Parts: sequence; structure tokens; C-alpha cells
Amino acid sequence: MTTARRHALVTGASRGIGAAVAAELAAAGHAVAVHCHAATAAARAVADALPGDGHTVVSGDLADPDQAAAVLTAAVTALGTVDVLVNNAGIYTEQPITSTSYADWQAAWRRVIDVNLHGPAQLTWCLVDHLMYRPQGPRGARIINIGSRGAYRGEPDAPAYGASKAAVHALTQSLAQSLAPHGITVTAVAPGFVATELAEPMLTGPDGDAIRAQSPYGRVADPSDIAAAVAWLASDRAEWAGGAVLDLNGASHLR
Repeated sequence: MTTARRHALVTGASRGIGAAVAAELAAAGHAVAVHCHAATAAARAVADALPGDGHTVVSGDLADPDQAAAVLTAAVTALGTVDVLVNNAGIYTEQPITSTSYADWQAAWRRVIDVNLHGPAQLTWCLVDHLMYRPQGPRGARIINIGSRGAYRGEPDAPAYGASKAAVHALTQSLAQSLAPHGITVTAVAPGFVATELAEPMLTGPDGDAIRAQSPYGRVADPSDIAAAVAWLASDRAEWAGGAVLDLNGASHLR
């Protein structure tokens, strides 16, 4: 790998973990493409607040194969190339099996798998296609997937989410083996609860104290806790982590 400036695409980066990852990578010197599905104003605010220059905003529904390809093309066009891909965009929906209609059950599974699994798989293919044919080649690139503790601990009220994240972990390890010979390192992180907008209703509700008590630290993660690990995995020194799924759950679930 060279010491030239790196170029990162972070999906789902208009808030939460994605926004924190974008900030951490920008602080490390990356030019960052901040992706959102449709919240372009929020994504622009994140991009404008990043240290350094050359950042951009890209948008699109990554569950749609054509839009996923267009997102990667837009990022490459704006940044010149993409060396680091952080597949963070995802959705969480609850569908308890005993109280969800068959139609709603099917719809939830399709949408969650399309966003959480097909989206990263499609965007990763597009990135690898770009890397293999760019003048400097693919060596030194990084792909980092955001999985979940729920893949191991279980998601009884959101089984599609848990299954999608388990599949993301498996995708990570499969691609780590196939892409390592080309110099592309693929890793994942598996966070537990993180203090984001999406988690706020649970954390401020009646179950908040019990959720925090799951960790012996007595708290949930801050997005910056996840972003710091992602930034290390994106660095030159993380090549030997290829295939790793790094647990980031504050010792709330050990395996």
C-alpha cells in the first residue's frame, strides 16, 4: 500500500454509526463519500462538518441493483477512486412470529434481506469490479461490513435482522478468502447496542436500564466506539485481520 490519500465510501452515513465512521476516516486523512438513501440534507450536513476537503454526498437505495451500481459510480466520479468501502447501511424491523401476519412476515423478510444483505453484496461487487480495472490495481483496498451481536445472541422479535447480519458475517469471511490474493482485505464488526437515534426509544424507555446492564461496563456503545475500530480496520496495519468479525459489545455477549 502507498501513503497516498485514501478514498472511502461509507453507506448509511447521514447519522449514527455511519456519520461517526465518516468523521473518523476523514480525521485520518480520507476523502469520504457520505451515502444516504434519501436524507440528502442530513448527509450534506455530515459531509460539510468533516475535517479536510474533497468530501461528497451520494444517494440511492442500495437494495436496488441499478441504484447500488450508480452509488459506486458516483463516489468514484467524485473522489477519483474508492479504496475503502464501509457497508453500514441497514434497517431493523420487528416481526415477532406469533403476532405477525403471513403477508407482513414475507414483506419484512424481503425488505430486510434486500437492504441488509443484498445491498452490501451488490455494492461490494461493483467496488471490486472498479478495483480490478483501475490503473493502480486493487492492492491495499479495504471492505468493512457492519454486522451485529444479534447474529450470535439472537433477535427474537426481529429474526430477519438477526439472520441478515449472520449472513453478512458469512459473506465477509467468504470474500476475505477470495479477495486476499488480490490484496483486498475484508473484515466486519459486530456491535451490540449503540446509542443512536434508532436505539433512543429503547434506551430511554422502561427497558433502558436492563439494556445498559447487559454490559459489565454499565452502558451501551457510543458511535465513536464503533468508528474507532472501523478506522483501524481501514488502516494499512490491519491486513492480517482479513476475515475477522470483531465483537464490539462491551463484553455483553461472549463466544
